[in-house]
Amino acid sequence: MHNAPAIELKRDCEATEIPAGTVITLPAGTQVDITQTLGGSYTVRALQGGLFRIAPQNADALGLDHAPAEAPKALSDGPVDEQTIWETLKTCYDPEIPVNIVDLGLVYDLKIEPSPEGGSSVQVAMTLTAQGCGMGPSIAMDAQRRIESLPGVGEAHVRVVWDPPWNPNMISPDGRAKLGMA
Repeated sequence: MHNAPAIELKRDCEATEIPAGTVITLPAGTQVDITQTLGGSYTVRALQGGLFRIAPQNADALGLDHAPAEAPKALSDGPVDEQTIWETLKTCYDPEIPVNIVDLGLVYDLKIEPSPEGGSSVQVAMTLTAQGCGMGPSIAMDAQRRIESLPGVGEAHVRVVWDPPWNPNMISPDGRAKLGMA
């Protein structure tokens, strides 16, 4: 991983256990290493065991100031476009893999339709690298929140699907290069 010094949590901190997806509270004083900071959240390894995702709003527990990564700006003031949504999805990461969900090949489908309530309705179908991963709801919710924050989006729905099953051949050339598979 890296040789960064361990950090002691400054306060009790809500965290999501990886890969189970269980939300727990890490107590103040817990020693952690930050292993990944992609997508605006923090993946930490507790020195007494376990991998956890810490949300950006809890950066202060790590003793850090944090400005969350901004989603790409809409290219116009009108309806949201597909390119902006794809770029937004590229800001979402699996907490264990340093490649975004698009380049990992996890996003299978994207549809944009006018919403009766105004704006656009965005539908995304995505999968995970393993069916037993409890982080699926967390990753899908992260993607949904980011899409819904875009101007012109009235609502977004992100579904986790299993057909076709994901395999490493679905990783993009950029993703393969980041993982040293190129």
